[in-house]
Amino acid sequence: MNDNDAVVPVWLRILQFPPIRLFLLGYPLFYCLGYSNAFMEQNKGNILPMIVAAMGMVALAMWVYVGFARFVERRSPSDLALAPGIRELGIGMLVGSGLYTAGVLVLLAMGIMRIEGTNPVSVMLPAISMAISSGFLEELLFRGALFRIVEEWLGSWISVVVSSVVFGAVHLMNPTATLTGAIFISIEAGLLLAAAYMLTRRLWLGIGFHISWNYTQSAVFGGIVSGGVAEPGLFKTVTEGPELLTGGNFGLEASLVPCILATTAGIILVVKAVRRGHVAQPFWSRARPEIDPSTGQAAIGQPSALPPRL
Repeated sequence: MNDNDAVVPVWLRILQFPPIRLFLLGYPLFYCLGYSNAFMEQNKGNILPMIVAAMGMVALAMWVYVGFARFVERRSPSDLALAPGIRELGIGMLVGSGLYTAGVLVLLAMGIMRIEGTNPVSVMLPAISMAISSGFLEELLFRGALFRIVEEWLGSWISVVVSSVVFGAVHLMNPTATLTGAIFISIEAGLLLAAAYMLTRRLWLGIGFHISWNYTQSAVFGGIVSGGVAEPGLFKTVTEGPELLTGGNFGLEASLVPCILATTAGIILVVKAVRRGHVAQPFWSRARPEIDPSTGQAAIGQPSALPPRL
């Protein structure tokens, strides 16, 4: 044992082992997500309590995430830095809404979808809590915990695959989920959201994508979100045609058109991340990390320290 190893307590080195970190951080985040979903299901129609509960769970989850980063991982939670967060969140929301709307426009032009009128604007309110909950809590869990920790351990490419497969598989628990839909989610959303984190080294861009995609899908176009239950949206839309284009019971996320658009956007972000050197190598391929003289230990989470740019 060298002097540097002696500085870090054994118990902390155990807690910092990637699989243990993933469990310790992932479990409370998964609980927050599950509680939020259950509360919304039990309180449908009670818009204000649903929004308050969603925001409360988001606040709790972020407190857990930041506290874990500081006291267990011994790092600054730069992936939730507020200074660039508003800009990246805004960009993500614009792009997420734009991508879904573009898919709808293509399907309208193909005659697969049609709009038969509108509903009162008030029908758009219930989807706010769903969008906040899924956007923040799922990104904290699947990108902030799962993708980031696996990436630090096994590298970016393995982490993209692992996080995408798990993200798609979890959607099989939804009421009208299909295997095809889960596969499409893994490809389109798994890649896009992981690439957003790779590029910026922050969660905000992916949160923006996630919130606006889900909200546009449900509140604007009345679509089924990821195999969930259909709710009325601003536009009364009718979708008819082959399941490969309509997405069937899973919703348009299992349609080939939105899948192509979202996957293309994800590939563009991955290419930009690669060009900027934001790719982490697996632990067996990287050089021994430098020791921080102020702490006497090697900083974990090195990929998160890559220079963020957008």
